[in-house]
Amino acid sequence: MNKRIVVLGAGESGAGAAVLAKVKGFDVFVSDMSLIKDAYKALLNKYEIEWEDGRHSIEKILNADEIIKSPGIPDTAPVIREIQKKGIPIISEIEFAGRYTHAKMICITGSNGKTTTTLLTYHILKNAGLNVGLAGNVGKSLALQVATENFDYYVIELSSFQLDNMYKFKADIAVLLNITPDHLDRYGYDMQNYINAKFRITQNQTPNDAFIYWNDDPIITKELKAHDLKARLYPFSEEKEEGVKAYTENNQIVIDAPNDTLTITEDDLALQGRHNLYNSMAASISAKVLDIKKEDIREGLKDFKGVEHRLEKVARVRGVEFINDSKATNVNSCWYALESMRTKVILILGGKDKGNDYSEIEELVKEKVNAIICLGVDNSKLHAFFEGKVPHIEDASSMKEAVDKAFACAQKGETVLLSPCCASFDLFKSYEDRGEQFKECVRNL
Repeated sequence: MNKRIVVLGAGESGAGAAVLAKVKGFDVFVSDMSLIKDAYKALLNKYEIEWEDGRHSIEKILNADEIIKSPGIPDTAPVIREIQKKGIPIISEIEFAGRYTHAKMICITGSNGKTTTTLLTYHILKNAGLNVGLAGNVGKSLALQVATENFDYYVIELSSFQLDNMYKFKADIAVLLNITPDHLDRYGYDMQNYINAKFRITQNQTPNDAFIYWNDDPIITKELKAHDLKARLYPFSEEKEEGVKAYTENNQIVIDAPNDTLTITEDDLALQGRHNLYNSMAASISAKVLDIKKEDIREGLKDFKGVEHRLEKVARVRGVEFINDSKATNVNSCWYALESMRTKVILILGGKDKGNDYSEIEELVKEKVNAIICLGVDNSKLHAFFEGKVPHIEDASSMKEAVDKAFACAQKGETVLLSPCCASFDLFKSYEDRGEQFKECVRNL
């Protein structure tokens, strides 16, 4: 009798895992408490996979030999509690997919910058002619690609939620950009739990593998002492320090990677801003570890197009610049956005608070922000913190209201910045939906 795999959640991750399980000969059942999108229903039907949505049939779930859980489902969900009581192993889609491919895995995580770094790394490798796939939080499901395609390399963006249920999976190149408070609601408001999840990216690495990390992150440097890492270490830093493999010097990025040194002028980088220096360094080290030619790396850094919803310039309306940074779902992301601003700012903040500490952006707000528009169902925490610290603060209950109020506050030469610090789920379907609505409202001004 075939081993039975139950997949919980039928989004990109779950549907892809189900297809791979079916292709590998397992008895597969997919269950989603929400309604499954038509595209994923069609994919499951194509492979004759049994599915249900809008409910969990517990008797069909608890007879599984193994459960593949979509990353969005918390361990506190009642169905997960039942599975844990029964002692059925729970793994992630990435863990499952890793069993069926020998491709090199370039894995990227961090509280901020991981999408940009993942897409930039993929861009460099693909343009250099490597047979490479893009997976994880961006691109197609890793499991679906393993089932239906044949790549030699994968560049994978990994959230802490994906890392939680990975056990034997190994990154050939692991990149840890930074660790700042995020998703603490998911980790029992215990920062160490979140840190532990991020450091899982280094598990199972050998001396043949590479670990690339930001040398100036106090949490990472402290945690390094607590982990017996086997991989070769490639720290990067803004300034030249002992042991670092990438740094800036005389307006250039310098990469001291194996057998060679690569330099590129900062002004030549497609991505500007301090935070993007780090993203560019991490992607460059990954490429050098893979022996990509210097000219290919330089070209990739020069012609990369940025990430949608991340410091995305939308329009200039009557002398006011509008920037969409909807992807800034935590305070540290907003810090980087504000740090890169060269004009006075009207800041649109708010959404579902994940245990935020706004003191991190307090000084930048006082220095650069003329007005805050609070966009959320409950803005009391924002008012409590920012009242008296900016000249003007008011509420908005829709994106149109927020954009209209921000535009009314803005003077010619200033910037309206959507950089919410919060998740989007109180008023929007996703951060993408929030960003799209912002862009639409700006274009209608």
